[in-house]
Amino acid sequence: MRRRHTRKPAKTQHGSTTRPKGNKAPTAAGGRSSSVTGLLKQLAETQSKLDQQSRVLSEALDQQKATSEVLRVISNSPIDLQSALGAIAESAARLLDVAGAEINRLEDDGLRLIAKHGAFAQRPIGSVRPISRGLVIGRAVIDGTTVHVPDLQAAESEFPEGADSAKRYGHRTTLAAPLLRQGKPVGAILIRRMEVRPFTPKQITLLSTFADQAVIAIENARLFDEVQARTRDLSEALEQQTATSEVLKVISSSPGELEPVFQAMLGNATRICEAKFGILWLCEGDQFRAVALHGVPPEFVASI
Repeated sequence: MRRRHTRKPAKTQHGSTTRPKGNKAPTAAGGRSSSVTGLLKQLAETQSKLDQQSRVLSEALDQQKATSEVLRVISNSPIDLQSALGAIAESAARLLDVAGAEINRLEDDGLRLIAKHGAFAQRPIGSVRPISRGLVIGRAVIDGTTVHVPDLQAAESEFPEGADSAKRYGHRTTLAAPLLRQGKPVGAILIRRMEVRPFTPKQITLLSTFADQAVIAIENARLFDEVQARTRDLSEALEQQTATSEVLKVISSSPGELEPVFQAMLGNATRICEAKFGILWLCEGDQFRAVALHGVPPEFVASI
């Protein structure tokens, strides 16, 4: 019988056996690509978070700077209410990215515009508008709460007067916050945008902060005026008491002599009344006679 020979696989130089070519086993290249993509995604997310935190910190810094500037103006100029309120209106318009801001104070049955900043010029400083629920600012004062209208031009049924004004001057998103003193409204701050871009809750809270600053400025000026008025009253009362004491002293030291008494009375009266000169006349029958002069110009004395 013929022996059947089977071919054995050829050996390589190092003795390894060669095998037929087939499908290759998966390499690590795909794994590395997936890992890089994941790392890039994580880096992008981290960068996004850092950018967001940076924006938050920048906004907080801007708010702190604005608050510090307003408080500095209030403390340095307690009687310059206009400058303090102007600084508040300017900060509100800039930080809240609006076309204009205005601050109104409640007087009798109306709202008087006492400060503004921005492009809106339809109302001059000092003008008064009636308090009405048809106006956003009027609603804020009447209800004592913040009023936010995303599109005032489209709110004719709820704010007829406000919508009419918005169509006339072109503003859209409107926000008003009341100025509250001990829980009672004393005015309001109003801001507007020319486009429909509603305010965020954070921005609404910020406007309330500006409203609180306006109340501080108004109250500070009011208290300063009251202190000044009391000081003037006390000063005048003291001057009157001093003058009376001086006259009584002259009377007691010069009994029977009218001329020094008249002179002391006239001198004190001229000084207290902040007059340039004075003349004391004595009625004798149907005529008057000058019995005392104080600081009278020489050319005027000749005509007496």
